[in-house]
Amino acid sequence: MSKYRIEIKWAVIFSVVMILWMVGEKLLGLHDEYISEHAFYTSFFAIVAIGIYLLALYDKRKNFHNGVMSWKEGFKSGAILTLGIVILSPFVQLLISFVITPEYFANITEYSVETGEMTRQEAEAYFNISNYILQSLLWAAVTGLITAAIAALIMRRKVPNPHQVKGTTPYR
Repeated sequence: MSKYRIEIKWAVIFSVVMILWMVGEKLLGLHDEYISEHAFYTSFFAIVAIGIYLLALYDKRKNFHNGVMSWKEGFKSGAILTLGIVILSPFVQLLISFVITPEYFANITEYSVETGEMTRQEAEAYFNISNYILQSLLWAAVTGLITAAIAALIMRRKVPNPHQVKGTTPYR
């Protein structure tokens, strides 16, 4: 378990940041007064999520792999991070839905019906805790693995060639 300590730490950090993001959205009125803008602004969390994955893999490379990490090692670490996020996501969604913004489902349902995007039955079937927990599980898994693959590509580092390391001379 200690070999996955870094991934667990970053899964918790990711979840806390997600909760703080939702608190921010709530305070800015994106869950009620400005609900029409919610979909646009919530998509910016993707930038934050990518940043967290990059920091997590940097941490793993630096503090576990001694500065050297293959794509495969990075992807494995990112996949374990994703698993941690997936495991925590139902709890995060419950906290968001029942504590931070309990009126969100009613508000988004009303908005969707008023704008003609959905019928009331469609909106009620879509905007509920069960569906959002399922969506958060699937979304975290799919986007997490894609992000892990890209972050691992960015964070990979090979063993440096002593001939290429500045300030060293191979043989004299």
